[in-house]
Amino acid sequence: MALNVAQKLIAAHLVEGDLESGTEIGMRVDQTLCQDATGTMVMLELEAMGLERIRTELSVQYVDHNLLQTDEKNSDDHLFLHSAAQRFGLWFSPAGNGVSHPVHQAHFGRPGATLIGSDSHTCAAGALGMLAIGVGGLEVAMAMAGQPLYVALPEVWGVELTGTLPDWVSAKDVVLEMLRRHGVTGGVGRIIEYHGEGLRHLTAMDRHVIANMGAELGATATVFPADDAVRDYLEAVGRDADFERWEADEGADYDLTEHIDLSALEPLIARPSSPGNVVPVAELQDEEVYQVVIGSSANPGLRDFAVVAEILAGRQAHQRVSVEVNPSSREVLADLITGGWLTQLVAAGARIHQSGCMGCIGMGQAPASGRNSLRTMPRNFPGRSGTEEDAVWLCSPETAAAAALTGRITDPRTLADSPGISFPRPQMPVRFAVMDEMLLPPLPPEEAARVNLVKGPNISSLPDFDPLEDRLSAPVALVIGDDVSTDEIMPAGSRVLPYRSNIPKISEFTFTRLDPDYPANAAAVGAHVVVAGKNYGQGSSREHAVIAPRYLGLKAVIAQSFARIHWQNLANFGILALEFEDLADLETLSRGDTVVIEGIHEALRRGHSVAASIGGREVVLRHRLSDRQVEMVLAGGRIPLAAQG
Repeated sequence: MALNVAQKLIAAHLVEGDLESGTEIGMRVDQTLCQDATGTMVMLELEAMGLERIRTELSVQYVDHNLLQTDEKNSDDHLFLHSAAQRFGLWFSPAGNGVSHPVHQAHFGRPGATLIGSDSHTCAAGALGMLAIGVGGLEVAMAMAGQPLYVALPEVWGVELTGTLPDWVSAKDVVLEMLRRHGVTGGVGRIIEYHGEGLRHLTAMDRHVIANMGAELGATATVFPADDAVRDYLEAVGRDADFERWEADEGADYDLTEHIDLSALEPLIARPSSPGNVVPVAELQDEEVYQVVIGSSANPGLRDFAVVAEILAGRQAHQRVSVEVNPSSREVLADLITGGWLTQLVAAGARIHQSGCMGCIGMGQAPASGRNSLRTMPRNFPGRSGTEEDAVWLCSPETAAAAALTGRITDPRTLADSPGISFPRPQMPVRFAVMDEMLLPPLPPEEAARVNLVKGPNISSLPDFDPLEDRLSAPVALVIGDDVSTDEIMPAGSRVLPYRSNIPKISEFTFTRLDPDYPANAAAVGAHVVVAGKNYGQGSSREHAVIAPRYLGLKAVIAQSFARIHWQNLANFGILALEFEDLADLETLSRGDTVVIEGIHEALRRGHSVAASIGGREVVLRHRLSDRQVEMVLAGGRIPLAAQG
């Protein structure tokens, strides 16, 4: 049987289940990664499980999100993460090394391997021919303890690429075209596999850009073949020995098919406030720009910065525009210096920030209220930037550079008409800068066993959660709409994320973007239910968006549909995720209605229909939990279930 790349990767790691679409399978996990906004919970989970040492091939803890040191909280968490990496046997990447995804690709990515990470953009590693999946932190902790990753077997969506990208169009425009066509739910339940002759013109870092934002389509993973472009990349980072060819068999087919002619693409941009709100740049006029931010895991390659530098070379950015550059790693920064591109950026008026996620997660770089900010980033959910009334647009480096020069959203193709400006083709070095010494290797087991976890005063233990009772009678505390993101459930940014290791404190911010009174009301009523529309919980893998409302008494979420990672996290922490069978039932309920479900245990174990009363009306709800997940929810979560033996 001819197999595509995704099928080959799954088959090579399958340890439980059958390859039947939609059924739950278990896969062996080779590598894991955590970042600091989610990693503290993972390390607390390892502590709660009593793990002595990780059992994966390789696991890495990165510090790339919470880099601002406005007080002691972030610094204390960094010390805790370093001590936990030493104690449990992980590699450690300290603050300033750079964004986890490009650093992992450069140092550890291996064709044919599975990687899961407690960051939704872990899927970027699919650029190297890996099966890379973003998950909740508890899934990562369990993998480090030697457990399989359980997922519903996705469909494989084959996207054939033909042609060559025109001048002024780049890899970001490819994934924006996918979002223009399919929106933020188009990839749900699917692995996106890119193939076709057009791949010959896309470097491994171009592929990283496309794979990264598969998360914005809702996809489980994005897969590229490990071909000559991947071999060239691994040679450029000094790891050619790690290359292994993974390509689709001749005659392999896909569950769904798509075609993109790269030659026909034009510059695209995602309007505020969704990555799926994509339009051609050429359609926009008179949109003044006040900020341009270059960087993030969505455009992390040296080429993405060098293009901007060469467009701005010898010119000054528009006086109204703050041009901000976040190098994606120390190594990229070193190459920008060696290539002279950093000098060009500084001379043009750019502000150079430290290597890391920075403004992408709202960690500084908040724009002025209601003023347009163009960013080469993956997300622009409302308020994510740190400004409540923000106007964040997502675009390519070329489009960002054009706006930096003109002060307006500008089709970069028009720059070719400006004196002295031609399409930039920066010459990449044969070998990229490699700083292996910036990564701290695991301690030997005998040394690791003597390490004590360093816990500052802001680091608390995981809360204990009770099993799910057989009868639920609770009010609806909140009714919200479609595409609610984890940033709206649990805000990120410099004001909130420093409390990521302190669940009682961070819970005070839960849902406050949607209802400022939710934390107080939830604490007052205790057990309660939240009702939502489609795609509830899109975006970040942040477990805090589940643990904090659970701490405040959330027992169930009833929605039209759920985003994959958040749905998984709800089950991991014992919150019942139910879906409306008849959408008319969603339209008739309101806040304050009482939800009553009798005989929950038998109903969940018997099938997928659950009878309920909401506001006195009889309704039928459905769940999509596997038998394994049912027992997890009934026990109060995955950790309590594991404790039962």
